[in-house]
Amino acid sequence: MVYTPHSLRGVAVIDPARPEPGSPKANALDVFSVPQFRWLFFGNVAFFFAMQGQMLTRTLLAWELTGEATSLAYINLVVAVPLIFASVLGGAITDRVERRQLVIVGQSLITANEIFILALLLTGRLEFWHMLCTAFIAGCAFPFIMPARMAITMKVVGPQRLQRAMGFQSGAMNLNRILGPAAMGLIVAQFSYPAAYVLSIFLYSMAIFCMFGVDRSHSDESGEEKKPLLEDIALGFSYIRSNRPVLICLLFGLLPMFLAMPFQNILVMLAEQAWNTGEGGVGTLMATGGVGGVVGAIWVVKRGDDAGRMKLMLGSTVAFGICLAVFVLTPVFAFALLPLLAANVFANASQTVNNAAIQVLVEDKMRGRMSSFMMLSFGLTPIGVFPMAIAADNFGAVSAILGASALLVLATVVFYLASKTLRALDHSVSEAMAARVES
Repeated sequence: MVYTPHSLRGVAVIDPARPEPGSPKANALDVFSVPQFRWLFFGNVAFFFAMQGQMLTRTLLAWELTGEATSLAYINLVVAVPLIFASVLGGAITDRVERRQLVIVGQSLITANEIFILALLLTGRLEFWHMLCTAFIAGCAFPFIMPARMAITMKVVGPQRLQRAMGFQSGAMNLNRILGPAAMGLIVAQFSYPAAYVLSIFLYSMAIFCMFGVDRSHSDESGEEKKPLLEDIALGFSYIRSNRPVLICLLFGLLPMFLAMPFQNILVMLAEQAWNTGEGGVGTLMATGGVGGVVGAIWVVKRGDDAGRMKLMLGSTVAFGICLAVFVLTPVFAFALLPLLAANVFANASQTVNNAAIQVLVEDKMRGRMSSFMMLSFGLTPIGVFPMAIAADNFGAVSAILGASALLVLATVVFYLASKTLRALDHSVSEAMAARVES
């Protein structure tokens, strides 16, 4: 029995005689033996480098145009709102249309946004409301691009290589969290805002070009008549309710995102109250977090796709909470960077394993909708900032993050003890992988 994706062009078929992925003899880099994954991966690198870099460029430009701190909140809000409301719709559409074309159209829309802003910059006509409109359009495009990309990844590499493929992609995204803003900040400082937009347009165009190296990807090849869109969306919710392992993974994935990850939003207050380091200290903390995410992705890749997903996911989540507590309790700033690095290593590992498990568990015809639910958690995460911010205002940033860390560890333990489905996750994933191989 072999796993054969939709199209054989450029896809390495899994030979039973080869070492199983995750075994000591498996090569962690063998996912790059799939030509389509190479195109997809480097397209992701170009896309997320531009996206992360332009977050900083938009922030600097919004500040220069208005001189008001509230403008920074508005520019992020108009991206987050459509991300929340369009995610479910984007997932349903991903499961109805050809996915590669959906990614290309979405990325083309974002590229057109950048060209529009560049034209206004060059003609001296840019106003803040232009940035709000284009940010809103980008926020509407992302919920269609991201679920389609995740679904295509599974189609290209197959379930046996999926965790490592997602590990590489996660590592690249975290590395771009550092390199993207650093590069764009340097370009703005040394050259100009138009130069930063020229680079982002080039990178987004490269991402579009790379997608043509990937085969067309359809979720449903049965030829059955499609249901109405709203019925497809409702079917996604029904699927979650009936597929308990997927539901449990989605809920468990929300724990660190809601309870602890919002600590990143109060780093400014923490740096001032705990170590009195100012803006330079905040930059160092953010860079350290990005490096930790890269290391976490490398760890997952090197570990391979073995059957110990549940232990790795739970252990990493608990370790994340513990390291985060040690981080805020460390009195010396330089020494505090080490537990912060470790916290981000474990947070990224937990998230990557959780996402990979969900992708293996779901049927391909539902993959876009399930990917959209995973993405929806990121759109809802800012809600977790409010209780942490309120606690920080009343008790201090250290106490707020320390309380969140303790709550995360406690919630993880309770979740494990209360959920038989979570404890049997490895068995569920193994059954799903066997079913994919036999199909």
